[in-house]
Amino acid sequence: MFKLKTHTMRAKTILNFVDPQPRFVYGHTWLQRAGRGAGLYVRLRPKKGCKPRCSGCGKPRPGYDKLPERTYRYLPMLATLAVFFVYQPRRCECLRCGVTVEQVPWAEGKSPITHALSWYLASWAKVLPWQEVARRFHVCWDVVFQAVGTAVKWGLKNQSFEGITAIGVDELSRKKGQVYFTMVYQIDKGCRRLLWLGPDRTAATFNRFFNDLGENVAGLRFITSDMWKAFLSVAAKRAPRALHVLDRFHVAKLAGEAVDEVRRNEAQNLRKLGKGDVLKHARWLLLKNKANLNADQGARLADLLKLNLRTVKAYVLKDMLDLFWDKKSRAAGGRFLDNWCHSASRSRLAPFKRFAATLRVHKPLLLNWFKADNAFAKGATEGLNNKARVVTRRSYGFRNRRVQEIALFHALGKLPEPAWVTHRFS
Repeated sequence: MFKLKTHTMRAKTILNFVDPQPRFVYGHTWLQRAGRGAGLYVRLRPKKGCKPRCSGCGKPRPGYDKLPERTYRYLPMLATLAVFFVYQPRRCECLRCGVTVEQVPWAEGKSPITHALSWYLASWAKVLPWQEVARRFHVCWDVVFQAVGTAVKWGLKNQSFEGITAIGVDELSRKKGQVYFTMVYQIDKGCRRLLWLGPDRTAATFNRFFNDLGENVAGLRFITSDMWKAFLSVAAKRAPRALHVLDRFHVAKLAGEAVDEVRRNEAQNLRKLGKGDVLKHARWLLLKNKANLNADQGARLADLLKLNLRTVKAYVLKDMLDLFWDKKSRAAGGRFLDNWCHSASRSRLAPFKRFAATLRVHKPLLLNWFKADNAFAKGATEGLNNKARVVTRRSYGFRNRRVQEIALFHALGKLPEPAWVTHRFS
């Protein structure tokens, strides 16, 4: 029986294997067992004859002097052992930048967090609340925020707008009151992501998106949005060759709002007659998709539809409109829409009269649904917008607009990452 030769692997050997530092050498290591800074400490030193690189221009320059030792937090080992780099930065004399502190490959500027730990925290922040990431890795919330901000900044700088053929634009309420983000999503079938966002939901904001898109606007084939005038006018002006399709969700939302207005008015009248229980707790029965109702809700809805109520008439009109999206051709869809608008106009329901007038005005954009012929992910805009709301709720809202922007791009942007990050954390 043969015995293999073994040796004790040192921390320096492991670090040189997983994360070699160009121009620097891992030196003395020691364990600190007590106190807040307990962990493994690794001292680094420059290779012999290696000049410091200027942090301004990145060129090798003559040394000037040294600063006191600095400590940098690195990735933990064995899940529980904190690791710290210790290094005494040199200052260099640069003819272009003056006297500067040298550039080190493992950290940026005065940051006490290494690049490796920063990207590691950012990867966890995609699946956990930031406060929970901070608690699990024994850092403060601000460190996690800075890590996510660094990842988003790098990703936005290196993201590509090439090959985008379909976009969806929608607004997201940022806080109480009429305060919004304009959210632009890529909704190609092979790629769904948050592409761009800007403050407010004005024409000027949407114009800035097309300015940032630049020459790639020529590749746009489809745009989907709601009926907000600013979106419609800017899209027609800046991307005239793209087919503009009204989002199905927003049409259904307007129909639901019309039903709800009829229900509220009728419920108020019934309460005056002492019959307030007829429509009590019926709001979501009328607004939810039939497929999502449980057995009890379905039975109650069936009983409700037997009554001669204005609300029932409104519900039937809303239910009929859903058949529009299943038509096989633009001509069939146009005939159905004309007939439905005629029925809604003669229904003696004021909310549906207004809704029918709105649909007539936007009929060409509605019929573009059939021209698109499933060429893009038609439900992706609202799906991504719902995820954006989840990101906001998970963080209990954001008081700072910039923080919310970073969180949304980090969660929904599918931003690129450096190749070494993808390899290390995959």
